[in-house]
Amino acid sequence: MLGPVILAASRSDKMRRFVSAAPGTKQVVARFIAGESVNDVVPIVQDLAARGLEVTLDVVGEDITTVEQSHAARDAYLELIGRLKELGLGERAEMSVKLSMFGQSLENGHELALANVRPVVAAAAEIGTTVTLDAEDHTTLDSMFAIHDELRKDFPQTGCVIQAYLFRTEDDARRLAENGSRVRIVKGAYKEPAEVAIQDKPEIDKAYVRIMKILMEGEGYPMIGSHDPRLIAVGQELARRAGRKLDEYEFQMLYGIRSEEQNRLAAEGHRMRVYTAYGTDWYGYFMRRLAEKPANLLFFVRSILTKG
Repeated sequence: MLGPVILAASRSDKMRRFVSAAPGTKQVVARFIAGESVNDVVPIVQDLAARGLEVTLDVVGEDITTVEQSHAARDAYLELIGRLKELGLGERAEMSVKLSMFGQSLENGHELALANVRPVVAAAAEIGTTVTLDAEDHTTLDSMFAIHDELRKDFPQTGCVIQAYLFRTEDDARRLAENGSRVRIVKGAYKEPAEVAIQDKPEIDKAYVRIMKILMEGEGYPMIGSHDPRLIAVGQELARRAGRKLDEYEFQMLYGIRSEEQNRLAAEGHRMRVYTAYGTDWYGYFMRRLAEKPANLLFFVRSILTKG
């Protein structure tokens, strides 16, 4: 029951200040955030690539309030793409973006977000990689999917994310599977009302399996975002039944979580991509990681008590 409380705290400025100032925060944040700058994250990308892993990079920061901040977010991704090009890492690293960071919630936000993300997608394509549009809370999804559809006209490899706990997602999955999209499926990490989202964890897992089946039997490229061993095993079996080769789907996990399992899957020949976040505005991302798994919260509390 702690998850919803933590997710509510992720939107609190007071809690942001408290968590940021806590003595043990830096140690725990470093477990999930790969650094604050491009210079911090590049060696990590190189190390992951050397171990046979692929990467998706997220410049954290979503609660922007000005057009200027949305342009800064665009420019941060363009800087990242420039560094990946210099190092020849384009084929091993894609980008994940939150459209809220590109201005989606501002006035004329849909048009602003599309205008900001398009040059990022174009620059990514030039170096042989792509961009995945992250899913955020349910009120943003119609806009996200419309932007995804628009971008795919010129950049068909543009991906998107769907969330198993939302009632709408099975319909979204069918549409995306039919049109050949790259789709990452996750359980969902936002505090959503019972009117739009499943609240019971076992039922979310069942929905996740149903949606994986839709994606595996479709025409697109499924990306299984999960650390759950049961769901990973089910995903492998569904891929086998659908006749998919190992390069026709992939698994994704977060940086800092289950690294040994990431290495194992890669060693078996699976495509294994590590979701790697970096940047200074880490609070919202960090709190969602705490909400997803009680052990993460216990680790955080233990660190504060130890450092305090």
